[in-house]
Amino acid sequence: MSKLDYFNVDRIRPEQVKTVEIGYRGTHWENVYWDIGAYNSWYTDFIGYVIGLHAEFDQASGFPIGGLQVYRVAANASSGVVTRGVNVGLSWFRPRLTYTFNYSYNKLITGDDDPIIPAFNTPLNKFNAGFNARDRKIPFTDLKRFGYGFNWKYVEGYTFEGSPQFTGPIPSYDMVDAQMSVKFPKQNLTVKVGASNLFGLVPLWDKNVPEEDRVDRAFNNDVYLVYGGPRIGRLAYVQLSYELITR
Repeated sequence: MSKLDYFNVDRIRPEQVKTVEIGYRGTHWENVYWDIGAYNSWYTDFIGYVIGLHAEFDQASGFPIGGLQVYRVAANASSGVVTRGVNVGLSWFRPRLTYTFNYSYNKLITGDDDPIIPAFNTPLNKFNAGFNARDRKIPFTDLKRFGYGFNWKYVEGYTFEGSPQFTGPIPSYDMVDAQMSVKFPKQNLTVKVGASNLFGLVPLWDKNVPEEDRVDRAFNNDVYLVYGGPRIGRLAYVQLSYELITR
């Protein structure tokens, strides 16, 4: 006689959240802008998912036989879920030059015995820092038409939780973006050349990368943002902007 094994999941309920936020925005010394915030959220019936598995196992080897049937079912957390975080933004304005810095901290806290898979998919720490310049002198000329920018982004590694076959670690990564531009006022034209993920710094001190390969890996900085997804490399671009003036 056939036997049906099953697991029971309650009907999904809308999740509820209570959040406390505190923040500050202000300008100091006329050229430094701060934007700081912190939050704490308490979730009831947090919506994630649970995994069910139907399989037969070989008693000798312990390996599954006859294939696997995996079920991913949306469900509410059986215990409370808490998220908390901090965000810091800083901009320093100089004549024709701006420095920026942003940092965020986000943490998820769930019950140790809760089978829920929250799929938070947010790194604990990430930040970026950079600067942008405009109306600078073009080298060897007196023309103030040159602009350039630089940005460094770092993301701490975390576990990406998707479907069962797309759940796994995202390693820590960073990337450097750079661009420069030249204005042609008489033609109402701006030409910009740039690249995202020009290179990375993390491979230079990654102990899992052989020393002789670190520089090459830094300038071929392929990263992936989704477990099981494609790796993302360098993207170079040329942009032409024409300003249409009507009178």
